[in-house]
Amino acid sequence: MNAPELPSKNIRQTWTAERIELLQIYVTEGLSCAQIAGRIGVSRNAVIGKLNRLGLSRGRPPAAPRTRSGGPMRRPQVLTQRVMLKALFSSEPIADNVVSVEPCTLLNLAPRKCRWPISGAADFTFCGNTTADGLSYCAGHARMAYRFSRPRDQAVSMGR
Repeated sequence: MNAPELPSKNIRQTWTAERIELLQIYVTEGLSCAQIAGRIGVSRNAVIGKLNRLGLSRGRPPAAPRTRSGGPMRRPQVLTQRVMLKALFSSEPIADNVVSVEPCTLLNLAPRKCRWPISGAADFTFCGNTTADGLSYCAGHARMAYRFSRPRDQAVSMGR
């Protein structure tokens, strides 16, 4: 018995000689793959695949190397933040309960407002007090968020 022949899914030939010639003309004119696909009547991916198989390029000039503007790149200054925190810790005693004078929602949160979340079941808000210089939190919440670790030799001597 002979196996029945199944009809081919691609009854019409996608890349005819005329289409390939048009593809080469449109590439030399500098059209994009989407424009070529629209004019030839195939998909953009078909155009990209055929260009790769034919070894054609779209004539783009090689990308120029980027030039840096300004001086050398700077590393973030962790020491600056540490100095600010030490000044903040020495100025006021640490309070367990910070009073949020101006609580605000996410929509009302603006620059220079404390971003410490105040959880409530129905009304989730943020602290909203004025932030300490260079930090995301007010002075009270910055003390809770940023804590200094004990020096290693003290932690070892305490049995930890």
